[in-house]
Amino acid sequence: MTHQDWAALFVAVNGVFSEKLIATKREEKMNHLHFYFHDITSGKNPTAVNIVTAPDGTRSGFGSTVMIDDPLTEEQESTSKFVGRAQGIYAMASQNDSSLLMMLNLVFMEGTYKGSSLSVLGRNPVFLDVREMPIVGGTGLFRLARGYALAHTVWYDVNTGDAIVEYNVYVSHYNTSGAAKDRQGIAPICSLFVVLFAMVSVLQLNGGTH
Repeated sequence: MTHQDWAALFVAVNGVFSEKLIATKREEKMNHLHFYFHDITSGKNPTAVNIVTAPDGTRSGFGSTVMIDDPLTEEQESTSKFVGRAQGIYAMASQNDSSLLMMLNLVFMEGTYKGSSLSVLGRNPVFLDVREMPIVGGTGLFRLARGYALAHTVWYDVNTGDAIVEYNVYVSHYNTSGAAKDRQGIAPICSLFVVLFAMVSVLQLNGGTH
């Protein structure tokens, strides 16, 4: 086999492997996640802390900003199984009604999605029964995620501001775990082929093959 033949074979095989990887990366999954968000502003260990106060006389509280590290649980009770945390900021973004700008990372610390996260960025008109906010990305198993979150307040304390919010999240993301497995299987084959190609090239240069 000539040097040109080996080069053509290498390109052809490498192209097949590349096509397989691309096809695997494009596999998408749709997931539905359900959990409860506990926004605690009262007590000795609040998980939501006001960091910017609205100017006096502001009717809607426009400009007030809260930093959160809220626990997420499987059920409404705070003692139910812990899932993760909602970390980020929400701020009153409307001068006329109670609409929040939500900038959150939903960080999963237990279960199937442990080590992964979803990013929420959108408008939250808190007095609506169900609010929809976009999922704009994610990490880990949710890399390149997109979708939406539906939020519904199930409990609110008018005296303290504490709240429990039910979240239903619908997210589409790539099956990166499958791509990783394929890469692990293909990498040794590609490496071996490169070594063989290099050996044949050296032999040809030394006149060892004809």
